[in-house]
Amino acid sequence: MKARFTLDGSAELERRLEDLCDVIADAVRSLIPRNRLEGLVLAGGYGRGEGGVLKLEDGADAPYNDLEFFVFVRGNPTLNSRRFSQVLHELGERLSPEAGVDVEFKVESLASLRTARPSMFFYDLVMGHRWIIGDDSMFAGCEHHRDAAAIPLHEATRLLFNRSSGLLFAQERLSGDTFGEEDADFVGRNLAKAKLALGDVLLAAGGNYHWSCRERHTALVSMDVPPWAERLKAWHAEGVEFKLHPQRSRAGAAQLREEWRAVTEVAGRLFLEVESRRLRTDFATHGDYLHHRGNLAPEVPRWKRALLDLRHFGLVGGWRHRYPREALLRALTALLWLRDAKAAAGVLGCAVKDVQATYARLWSRFN
Repeated sequence: MKARFTLDGSAELERRLEDLCDVIADAVRSLIPRNRLEGLVLAGGYGRGEGGVLKLEDGADAPYNDLEFFVFVRGNPTLNSRRFSQVLHELGERLSPEAGVDVEFKVESLASLRTARPSMFFYDLVMGHRWIIGDDSMFAGCEHHRDAAAIPLHEATRLLFNRSSGLLFAQERLSGDTFGEEDADFVGRNLAKAKLALGDVLLAAGGNYHWSCRERHTALVSMDVPPWAERLKAWHAEGVEFKLHPQRSRAGAAQLREEWRAVTEVAGRLFLEVESRRLRTDFATHGDYLHHRGNLAPEVPRWKRALLDLRHFGLVGGWRHRYPREALLRALTALLWLRDAKAAAGVLGCAVKDVQATYARLWSRFN
């Protein structure tokens, strides 16, 4: 029996996704020379068989999540990315309207995957995927990516950083002069993602992460957590349901603001707990974290921190944070939990009026 893209999507939706993968396979073969193309794999929810199914008003099923493809190309990944990323990006833009969701490609090599350090991203890829060109024999040598306990703690921080950034962007919508259907959908979507992520962070920090969102929820329900984190179990259930059966929120701004406050407060508590453990420093308050003089990205090589800091912050603002994600972590803390735009602007080296746009731009590069 052929593997499914979704748990319970209609046969029509499954055929639609299957046909799209066939089209993409033919297109990739036409773009990448045969002697260079190693394989093509669908990652993300649809690759794991847990893709979102959006129920349309006419009762039909539609895809909801992005379609994320890895194109494995023999040779240097950096050079291959420069050569093929643009044509693959254009292919994705061409196919996205037909797919109804964004179609994205990432160029990688099997050799570099085999030597890469463990991460949540590579664990999810190796453990849950769908080959479009190739088979599982190509993941030989990637056994270290199959151990959830090997996922480093900074990966939990990264997940929390990304979903808390979503809460920050939702706050901007909630603070606007107007609030329409698109705003409600945006805020509701980011709240659902945050609810799922908070439980996932607890699991990852304890070495209990799993590639399946359903298995993660089962593990979380049976996990002993402190009293303040008990609500994460119910929230995680909501997040799993949204992931599998997303719905466009039609809630009003007042209701979503109240929900946003509750989720943001708990996210802030969890952020301090995880970062205190990761950096072996007791952060009692977010102010302690913001003004911490130590290195917030010890996992990043010094040369890389210095090079990227110089490139993105220049000589005037540079060399203080050593890595752009350090600056973003501090700015996130200032904006989301301390409500101090001036401090965030100082960290990012921009005017206060530009702090949200600057944060969003850098986050899109270093999330």
